[in-house]
Amino acid sequence: MDIKALDTALQAIIETRTALGKIGYNDPSYDELEEKLHDQEDDFQDTYGNDLEKVIQQVHDQHCPDNDVLLPIAYLGDGVPVELEKHPAADVRLVLEANPPRLFLRLKNKQQLVWEGK
Repeated sequence: MDIKALDTALQAIIETRTALGKIGYNDPSYDELEEKLHDQEDDFQDTYGNDLEKVIQQVHDQHCPDNDVLLPIAYLGDGVPVELEKHPAADVRLVLEANPPRLFLRLKNKQQLVWEGK
């Protein structure tokens, strides 16, 4: 997996999501920007989905084996809620971030790095 290209793709998606979040539905560019985001996400999944799903599966196996692995794009932004075996009642999310690509387990204001693309 080309980590630099992965990171560039993640940053592009984050940038488009941020831009989309700053405009309203009535903005004339909203539909075009939303379509661009969907295309970026589809391309991302086609290019990096299988490799990232393997990484995410390993993280799940180690930290939250009772949770299903979702498409990698779901872990961007707010992340995906997961249940930790050690803290089953805690509000924990598995989050994919860019620059560099990495996965965190996030609990309130604490986070644990569980994977970093190198």
